[in-house]
This record gives sequence, C-alpha cells and structure tokens, in this order.
Amino acid sequence: MRGRRLVVGLRSLHFFGIMEGTMNNRLTKEEKVAVAMGKLLSDYSLDIEAVGKYFALSNPFLVYRRGIEVLEAAQFNKEVAEYREIGKYYGNDIFK
Repeated sequence: MRGRRLVVGLRSLHFFGIMEGTMNNRLTKEEKVAVAMGKLLSDYSLDIEAVGKYFALSNPFLVYRRGIEVLEAAQFNKEVAEYREIGKYYGNDIFK
C-alpha cells in the first residue's frame, strides 16, 4: 500500500481487508460507499434509532429495501468470515 492508508473509525482499511485484492489499490464504487457508511456510523454520538426512523420515512420503499439488502448481505458475509476464521467451512453439514 506504500504508506497510503485510509482510516475508518479507529481501524485502517487494511485491517478490514478491503484494500486486499483491489486492482492497483483503487477502491471500487461499492467499497467507497461501504467506507463512507462506516465512517458515518462510527460516530457514537449519532442516534442510530433516529437515523433508522428518518431513513425509513424519508426514502422511497425501493431505497429502504436496498438498505435492508445491504445489511442482510453484511450479516451473511460476517457470519461466513467467522466460520472461516474458526476453521469451519460455511455450508458444511458435518458440524451441525
């Protein structure tokens, strides 16, 4: 990364593994949006419940559903990463 690190909250992008695998260390549009969302949500003085309320009320239903889809994808990918971290393979029925 040659000394160039972006910071999200208290952790660098390298810690999250976002910079790994990207071409020429350039962030994709999706990665930039994820980083921006992370920066906004890392403000602990922000009332998250109020943000959710205003997000649901001020946006069309399609935008609301896309936001829910992002959160569900984040939850799924977090679970997969945790399975891989402890040495299990996701979807393997042997460990159930």
